[in-house]
Amino acid sequence: MTSEPIANYAMLSDCRSAALVSAAGSVDWLCFPRFDSPSVFGRILGEDAGYWSIRPAGPHTSKRRYLGPTMVLETLHTTAGGTVKVTDALVLGDGNRGHELGAGAPGTLLRQVDCVDGEVEMEVVFAPRPDYGLVLPLLEDTAGGVLVHGGADMLAFSTPVPFEFEDGEARAKPVLQAGDVLGFALHHRNAGPVPPAFWSQADIARRLEDTLEGWGSWSRMHQSYDGPWQELVASSGRILQALTFYPTGAIVAAPTTSLPEVAGGTRNWDYRYTWIRDASMTLQALWVAACPDEAGKFFQFLASAAAGRLSSGDELQIMYGVGGERDLSERELAHLPGWRDSAPVRVGNGAWDQRQLDVYGELLDAAATLPEYLNDLEPGTRQFLADAADAAASRWQSTDQGIWEVRGAPRHYLHSKLMCWVAVDRAIGLAGVLNAEDRVPRWEQTRAQLANSIRMNGWNETVNAYTQAYGSEDLDASVLVLSIVGFVPADDPRMLATIDAIEERLTDSRGLVYRYLADDGLSGEEGTFLLCTFWLAHALALAGRTERARAVFEHAAGYATDLGLLAEEVAPDSNELLGNFPQAFSHIGLVNAAWAIRTAEDKTRATAAVGGNAP
Repeated sequence: MTSEPIANYAMLSDCRSAALVSAAGSVDWLCFPRFDSPSVFGRILGEDAGYWSIRPAGPHTSKRRYLGPTMVLETLHTTAGGTVKVTDALVLGDGNRGHELGAGAPGTLLRQVDCVDGEVEMEVVFAPRPDYGLVLPLLEDTAGGVLVHGGADMLAFSTPVPFEFEDGEARAKPVLQAGDVLGFALHHRNAGPVPPAFWSQADIARRLEDTLEGWGSWSRMHQSYDGPWQELVASSGRILQALTFYPTGAIVAAPTTSLPEVAGGTRNWDYRYTWIRDASMTLQALWVAACPDEAGKFFQFLASAAAGRLSSGDELQIMYGVGGERDLSERELAHLPGWRDSAPVRVGNGAWDQRQLDVYGELLDAAATLPEYLNDLEPGTRQFLADAADAAASRWQSTDQGIWEVRGAPRHYLHSKLMCWVAVDRAIGLAGVLNAEDRVPRWEQTRAQLANSIRMNGWNETVNAYTQAYGSEDLDASVLVLSIVGFVPADDPRMLATIDAIEERLTDSRGLVYRYLADDGLSGEEGTFLLCTFWLAHALALAGRTERARAVFEHAAGYATDLGLLAEEVAPDSNELLGNFPQAFSHIGLVNAAWAIRTAEDKTRATAAVGGNAP
């Protein structure tokens, strides 16, 4: 049974794919050449699904860090006889200096071992298992390295030391003395008649330095946030960049699949795709913590991937593959037991063809977030965005599955109505850019109807709060977005009452927020959601309750790992992180809440200063 805590993993990225490296020095997840490709190493989901371990052969202690403002990992292992440093990175392209991260990335994982002092015997185990562990490959020992045969693509393993081979594994126990350096590299190549070239030790050292400089220069050029929790915000911005698929600008929700919402449960989903649901919040976070250029590229990807005829009754799809793929049909991998026996393991996502009316609002809100990028849109894309607003205006009275992709019966979810309101509200503001001034009177009428419907049917007098769905008494954290998107003033009495109700009745004993506690048509439980806790901090800040907002924020941010990574959820009966990891939505929530708190505190200080200077 795979049992390594999720929080023990570090992420590596080349802005095309990702690897997870455990604190013990094992690469237990790697997909080549894309985030959503079949795994080469998948031990995080099953012991027989492949790994690559580098660690001292005897007892040792370890500590790790990212090297400066980069996604390059350094792990220091200390033994009784000496100390070694292992540096891990997915290689960026040659010459990436502060921009275009991922351009020309060769699909190579580097692991360099430096003996800092003394003498240390190392243990290296290389056990690739392509296609989610279905393939037991043939390892061919050749001059300069090892060729991996089996699966759709070819892998080449550059190594400076000899290995012993047995049952699809290569093992070595090199002894290092102070000053010794060993560089290993795993290369992905499309299968073909010409085998890939192996890298020399000089090649590996140079590409490692190049990758360090690429991440470092990007951070220096693009990360300028100055405010509370600066390091956390900067780290979250780099993580969002690391989750970006360079060729298209798509940002995956997480680089993993099927890490569960509760250990041993069945709520195990594939998050290696891009959701429109995340769009506007992602763009705001990129603007704060990363780079507006990435934000613009992400929006252009969404607009291109989502474009299609809406006037004929087709729905706006809620999610896409990183290349813009639409068919994300879900299947189960029965041969994998899952993390801590959390089966089934799924690839693909069955929610791809759900009806979720909120996506119209998220798409239009994303457009309104970056108006300067809309001037270059093709006429067809402008019409598509205007048609999306029309679709929201004509369909808002229908039921849907809601933001949380509930797999039960469709309902009149308040958040879906709210985001339809956002769609027409933002379209009105963008009408000139969208060449849709003639539609404004119709949109204004629909906006008023939606606002009245939400106020009449979304508010529950018995609960004294806005609730999950019309006629429901169930609370839902998504209603916190009412003030975040500007539907109601943050200090509106009903909004304040809703915030109070969520704090009192939708949080656990630690103050972490659940999405909801209602039946959702799925078996099992789930943990508290870090995104929803950051939403609470955000809403509190907008309401002027900055001290409380700070306390909620800092409690949620305290669940970041030693490397600054956040998962999706926290276990209800412990402090263990759960869900796909690291989770973009959690980092997005952190960045946007930090910005909201900073803005609210700046406003309070400015008001106090004016008051202090008053005659």
